Amino acid sequence: MKIVIFGSTGSVGSHVVEQALRQGHQVTAFTRNPNHVATRHERLTVAQGDVLDSEAVLRAVAGQDAVVVTLGAGRKGEVRSHGTAAIIDAMQRTGVRRLICQSTLGVGESRDSLNFYWKRIMFGLLLRPAYADHVEQERRVRDSDLDWTIVRPSAFTNGPQTGKYERGFGYDRMTELKISRADVADFIVDQLTDESFLRAAPAISY
Repeated sequence: MKIVIFGSTGSVGSHVVEQALRQGHQVTAFTRNPNHVATRHERLTVAQGDVLDSEAVLRAVAGQDAVVVTLGAGRKGEVRSHGTAAIIDAMQRTGVRRLICQSTLGVGESRDSLNFYWKRIMFGLLLRPAYADHVEQERRVRDSDLDWTIVRPSAFTNGPQTGKYERGFGYDRMTELKISRADVADFIVDQLTDESFLRAAPAISY
């Protein structure tokens, strides 16, 4: 598959790049600083740009089979939600359907979750913008008409060995995972070719 990875130089994104290349995919690593992409490979293209620049995002998404988002907190807690909005818009404009979005370690619970409020109280005002950014990011993904997966590792209440993922395309699914942080990249890449939703909802096809 041809995939573009936003957040390709982060702790998870860099592993996704390497794992996708090992599995034979053609990868575009989107980054503000190409020098931060450590991997070099004949099937790897490095695209320089800012995820908040909608035209740069559109150019990177065009012609891809799938998009992976592993964005960090970035500037003032806006990169995840606003960057993801630009990515979703680019996918809708170019007809790319498959989106895999990784939400940072255990932060992305809905506002109805006691865990969400506990961490807001625990970390106080310092990280509140980042929590709000995660909630908005996941809302944007769920509200889209794309074939999406949200991958949400958890490192606080359940320990680093657990996480969740949610698959949506006409129906929702939330499943407990037994994963370590290093294995998140493997799971994300495996999701690129996961067609189990076709068996669960056979009326859905490309």
